[in-house]
Parts: sequence; C-alpha cells; structure tokens
Amino acid sequence: MQRAENAFKRLLAGLSGLSILVVFGVVFAGSVSRYLFSSPLQWSEEVAKYAMIYGCMFGVAYAYLQGSQITFSIVVDTVPARFRRRLAIIVDAATLVLGAVLAYAGYTFAAKRGGIVASGIGIQMYWAQIAITVGGVCLVIAAILRLASYLQKAPAGDET
Repeated sequence: MQRAENAFKRLLAGLSGLSILVVFGVVFAGSVSRYLFSSPLQWSEEVAKYAMIYGCMFGVAYAYLQGSQITFSIVVDTVPARFRRRLAIIVDAATLVLGAVLAYAGYTFAAKRGGIVASGIGIQMYWAQIAITVGGVCLVIAAILRLASYLQKAPAGDET
C-alpha cells in the first residue's frame, strides 16, 4: 500500500508542477508577445487560469496526502493522545465523503454548463469545469490511501 501511496504522491506532485510550469510558460509567452511584439496572445490568460485551477486541485490532494493541509491544530492538540488516531480516521472518512460530494457536484455542474465555449481558446468550458471533479476524485483516492495506511498500522489490541 505504501508503494501505491508514494506513486500517487509523485503523480500529484508532477501534475501540480506541470500546471505551475504551464502557468509560468503561458504568462511569460503572453508577456513577451504583448510587450515585445505588440501582439497579445488572446488565449494566454484563459489557459493560465485553467492551469491554475487544475494545479490547485492536484495540490490540495497532494497536501492532504502529505499531511500538510491546513488543520485546526488547537482542536487536535486538546484531544487526549489515545483519541487522536480515532480523530484522524474520522477526518479521513469525512474527507473521503466530501471528496465524493465534490466530484459529483463538479460533474453535475460541468454536465449542465459545460457546453458553453470559452471565448479565448474556443474549447468547451467542460474541460475547465471538470477540474472540480478531478480534484474530488484525487481527494477520494488520497483519503482511501490514508485510511488504508491506518488499517495497516493498527496497533495490536486496538479496537479502532
């Protein structure tokens, strides 16, 4: 299971990095085109926005899988140590459910409004809006991997 988790982390990190690279490249090309050649790239801002959205979706799942997401540490720190593992399992189960809701809501939104054509690049908005579904699916996979790691590390005699 650890191998799958590490592979998924590398995939998310790579996709997040690729998204940032696309944002940088497109913004740089757009700036060069606009200020050196006085010929702006009409599609550059839209592509950069969509790459940022995808990058955020991959980055959220990556941060969660790493355990570096934003947490309410004041709550976690006040819970007795023997209950922290249970709290972590509850949080991971809630993340799994919320990721599934996010994936479903994103798919529903993209299905209803995805036929609109983006003005700058001429593609259907579905490809930008489906990023919400992709992010939800990534969170579901990350939550499953974290829950599976808890089950593998279950201490002897633990009833959780």
